[in-house]
Amino acid sequence: MGAVRLTHFRQLMDDEFGAVRAGSISRDHVFGALGGRTVEQALEDGDEPRDVWRVVCAEFEVPAERR
Repeated sequence: MGAVRLTHFRQLMDDEFGAVRAGSISRDHVFGALGGRTVEQALEDGDEPRDVWRVVCAEFEVPAERR
């Protein structure tokens, strides 16, 4: 996957998990691969949305065709 803009990242999350669950995952789920941070913390810290999306996909076993 090439560059992922933040708006596209949000859409990918909503498409995969639904808006409510995507929001919950972003705010509440702590990812070891993000250094013990949530998605929101990682993005606020300047992590690339593309890299965060890859972590989410790995953690939740999103099939390759939807990554």
